[in-house]
Amino acid sequence: MSDQHRSARRSGLRGPLGVALASALVAACAIGLQTPAKAATAGTEVSASSEANAYTFLDNMMDKYATGTEPRLVQSFVADKAMGTFTDSVTYDDALVVDALLARGTADDIARAQVIGNALLYVQAHDSSHDGRIRAAYAPTPLTSASKVKATDPTSDVGNMAWVGQALVQLYARTHVTSYLTGATDVADWVRSKTYDTRGAGGYTGGYDGSSKIEWKSTEHNIDVYAFFSMLAQETGNSAWTSAATHAETFVHAMWDADAKKFWVGTDESGVTLNKGFLPEDVNTWSYLAFKDPTYAASIDWDITNLAVTSGSFTGVSFGACDRSKVWFEGTAHLAAALAVRNAPGDAAKAQGYLNSIQLAQTTAPNQDGKGIDAASGDNLSDCDGDDYYAAPHIGATAWYLLAAGAADPFLLINGPSSAAGASSSGSVTPLTGHQSRS
Repeated sequence: MSDQHRSARRSGLRGPLGVALASALVAACAIGLQTPAKAATAGTEVSASSEANAYTFLDNMMDKYATGTEPRLVQSFVADKAMGTFTDSVTYDDALVVDALLARGTADDIARAQVIGNALLYVQAHDSSHDGRIRAAYAPTPLTSASKVKATDPTSDVGNMAWVGQALVQLYARTHVTSYLTGATDVADWVRSKTYDTRGAGGYTGGYDGSSKIEWKSTEHNIDVYAFFSMLAQETGNSAWTSAATHAETFVHAMWDADAKKFWVGTDESGVTLNKGFLPEDVNTWSYLAFKDPTYAASIDWDITNLAVTSGSFTGVSFGACDRSKVWFEGTAHLAAALAVRNAPGDAAKAQGYLNSIQLAQTTAPNQDGKGIDAASGDNLSDCDGDDYYAAPHIGATAWYLLAAGAADPFLLINGPSSAAGASSSGSVTPLTGHQSRS
């Protein structure tokens, strides 16, 4: 798609997230990725049963087509009727599931995270380009042979690539399996060599739509790249990745509108002219989660003021300013997380209110199964760029909910509660107990 903001990974078929990020996640720090992404919870919470049910949903979706250690990606949605048949595994979602599993960090969680990580390495190794790239979405077919690698969206967008890369770094940091760091470095080399840009404020372009280069630049993508490259610098000790991260950071700072107290979505194809066509939620919250910079703290308030939605029993924010008819649960979770990190007077109460609404959606939203989080409070919430969000349970949204519940910021290296049982430099994993163990 030609979206100048997100990528195919964020296209309207995705959605929500529930959040239970503690109101005291992490104190503001200048370089976000040099602090573990785990902090004591205080002021916000979700029930233990809600959290357990959300993990069960992820397990069930992961085991939909195979079980055990067989490499596989995870189907992103339980599609509702309005959404139609959509069985793709969006790699952004896979990365979030890895993060959520590492945040809780039981031996079974880490083994499951490695299965997904191994699947990401498998599709990377068997890509027709053989240059380190990963595509936006694949069929969730168990990866028993190269013929099973089927890219359902051939786009290699920078945002998706960065999220996959950081998930691989997260896996390496926890397990010390060198293949994860190698795969992450290959992703980073692709991003740096293919999308590094010197026009305007620099940064990185949108990636490739198949074989065609995407010339626009996304603020959100560059936030993702900053986080990914900073993690890579930390784990490799290679200062070149710090410089590469700074190149993305400079672009993000240039997108700040000091008068309006918000970030612009990015540029048009010129790489210089601001794209003012739509105003999304995530650039304002993700920028704060990634940089913890008080200069931009007011961007959180811009979302609260300009994207507020009440839809039936649910309160939160929409995806963008063009459509405020329904709650986008993922963005509502972003907002709760950012409020928890900022922790200004009143922020904890606001964050708790958003979390309460997301937890309510787990059991009362349309098409809910009592475990996963729907993408939106109703069907056909516009993403302001030609796609829609639906009331369909979604692994990405559910993973975000769990990250928040565990006070884990995915823009930092996740410091989970336990080490990787059974992990080794050979890439082996411990046997999975199966989703039945958490039902």
